[in-house]
Amino acid sequence: MEQTPPPLSGLRVVTTANALPAAVVGLMLADHGAEVVLLEPPSGSRLRTHAAWTYWARGQRSVALDLSDPRGQERARALIDGSDVFVDGWGTGVAARLGLAPEVLAERNPRLIQARISAFGDESPLAQAKGWEPTVMAAIGGCAGFSNLVARDGPAYVSTPFCSVGAAHLALHGILGALIERERSGVGQRVSTTLAQGFLAFDTWNWLLHVLALRYSSAFEMEAPYDRDGLVPNTPFFFRLFVGLTKDGTWLQFSQTTDRLWEAFLSACSLDPSDPAVREAPASEDPQVRIAFWETLLAAVASRTAAEWRDAFDEDPNVWGEPFRDESDALEHPQLVFDRRIIRDAEGVAMPGALAQAAAWPGLTARPAPELGADNDALLATAVPATVPAVSPVSPAPATDTPPLAGVTVLELGMFYAAPFGATLLAEQGARVIKVEPAEGDPIRTVIPFPDLAAVKVLQGKESVVADLATPEGRKVLTELVRRADVVLQGYRAGVAERLGCTAEELLRINPDLVYVNAPGYGDGGPCGHRPAFAPTIGAASGLAVRNVGGPGNVPRGTALDPTTVKRTAIKLASGAMAQGNADGFAGLGVATVMLLGLVGRARFGGANVLGSSMLSTMAHALADTATNGPGRPTPAPDEDLYGVGPLHRLYRTAEGWVMLVAEGPTERAALAAATGLDPARLDPDREDLEGELEAVFLTATAEQWQETLLARGVTCVAVSRHGTERTVMLGALGTELGFVTTETHPTLDEYPRLRALTRFSRSRSTLGPAPLLGEQTESVLAELEIQAVTR
Repeated sequence: MEQTPPPLSGLRVVTTANALPAAVVGLMLADHGAEVVLLEPPSGSRLRTHAAWTYWARGQRSVALDLSDPRGQERARALIDGSDVFVDGWGTGVAARLGLAPEVLAERNPRLIQARISAFGDESPLAQAKGWEPTVMAAIGGCAGFSNLVARDGPAYVSTPFCSVGAAHLALHGILGALIERERSGVGQRVSTTLAQGFLAFDTWNWLLHVLALRYSSAFEMEAPYDRDGLVPNTPFFFRLFVGLTKDGTWLQFSQTTDRLWEAFLSACSLDPSDPAVREAPASEDPQVRIAFWETLLAAVASRTAAEWRDAFDEDPNVWGEPFRDESDALEHPQLVFDRRIIRDAEGVAMPGALAQAAAWPGLTARPAPELGADNDALLATAVPATVPAVSPVSPAPATDTPPLAGVTVLELGMFYAAPFGATLLAEQGARVIKVEPAEGDPIRTVIPFPDLAAVKVLQGKESVVADLATPEGRKVLTELVRRADVVLQGYRAGVAERLGCTAEELLRINPDLVYVNAPGYGDGGPCGHRPAFAPTIGAASGLAVRNVGGPGNVPRGTALDPTTVKRTAIKLASGAMAQGNADGFAGLGVATVMLLGLVGRARFGGANVLGSSMLSTMAHALADTATNGPGRPTPAPDEDLYGVGPLHRLYRTAEGWVMLVAEGPTERAALAAATGLDPARLDPDREDLEGELEAVFLTATAEQWQETLLARGVTCVAVSRHGTERTVMLGALGTELGFVTTETHPTLDEYPRLRALTRFSRSRSTLGPAPLLGEQTESVLAELEIQAVTR
């Protein structure tokens, strides 16, 4: 394949990199060719002391400026004048206070794309709260949604950076979409997203289950997947995503979402899938039957060692279970090693490689992170000209009714959620997404026993065409669709594309300008490429589940665990692997980023490309703050009961409800002392009795009162929502207040709440389309292709 420069080659990006979302954006842009300049204070980014700094800042440049000084502000403006992208991850109003207001920057540089990442939105009721991950999670229902991780009552502290990494990808989608649009218009624009939306991107269907239960309360009732106190499984899904302990003490996560995989797993457990008692047990109305079935499966898993289970997996590729890995060994997964997804810096520190592996772009090497201010002289000595020809100033730039990806066609070949959700996000930017489904439909349509409910979110904005790719008629449809496509997204496990005749090599012969994106669960081949990959197995493989439960110290291991401990631990690990935030969401966000990188590269340099991503490699990036062991301090682990990571970064019970407190730095601690009457000298996070002292203080008022009092004094403290995000945002007042929720219609659901576009553009229009029924557009698309419909 003809080699081209990396897609962002020749572009300059200035990023604040003061917090994780902006740092991840800078990393991804630098990895794919951009010159990324870290705009740091004289003391440096607060992330510099972190062990993952060598990963986040690799290959970038550093300019240190005092932006409280007018001369420093002017030098920053001059730097941004010669740049293509500015990433603002500061708090609300900070950029304007530092002389870098969006209007000022746009007037000086009309081609500039400005990416804004805030906590809840700059106009939101919570705009004054600083953008700490745990406070955002607390306010929107994330902590309540993860309460299954703890045996105690109340919300759980979540250490996985769902909001930050999610928002980073959403900002990347905006930047890359705006770059594509700029190729047409010659003008930049502002794109924005929030940490809150970064987490809302993850919910696959839970909020629609709540809609169903509320609308048809006489027929449906919301119930947890298990009774935590009584240790009773409540849903068939609990068994399909089974967690068990082997004979030699290894925890395994099985995932058998489809009937074919479920039956294979039952056979591996020496059970007869055709036995009515076995078939009916998971959904039995008798809790004792479900408990007995759970114990039967636990005993079956415990009858073999981990090695013996590996032999069983080799005998039948439809049976698969992943060991629960810790952060310390997640980057050693054999599939990541096989795919050369891990690179090492000069000091030998292992870290994930580029998110997008590409046939047409050069490979990535681990370049060092810059020293603080290392590029001041080189970048600030003279005004830097724009990297591309300037256009006539347009101030303000006119709005356009054209979406950023207008005219782009994506052909989707894949099932379930992880890869297809990436195409859904491109549909929001105006891409036409045509999904090819078999006659029985994508299995996600029937995961939940209510027509299409589980598939609604991942299908929104798409067209559904039924075609059997294994037949000559289906092959003809595929051929004509490929001729007209810009992107083909293929998400099958290894071997399926070859069997169906839709490999990159075959489709590029049909369309030599195609961007082909291969996005399987594990990889194209190697030790696990042929394995079935679902969110729970990837959650176990990547270390996500163990991190969510608080780290390896919170996972009992060994061969002498009592049955109750085994059951409680299995529930905890299952919740860690498959809560609202899971590997499916991370993967879909990453797939959208990879497709957009491919489109930007084609728009700027032309030519076809074959890009590779995977659920597992995307998770390696998402969890790199704990997996990358550089010279700085590691990410602190939460306490055993998941209250937090220290007395000033913790959940506290109040007289009514809970609060999440994050008091970082001397200014906030002084304000906290003044509000609580505590001696400022005693607010030392290393004091062993500080938690008890603060617990007593917070019990003197309600959560809402503490939020009002402390936010007014500049202390980050928010009331924890009592409900998950489904009832807090999607069905609650907060979603309307934040402007995140609108409505849509569907034939089986009528009107239902849905999210607005997760990334917003200042000039370009987003598109929100409905979810199609199976094959709804088949006839119209075949007519467009001038193919006669085949009677089935």
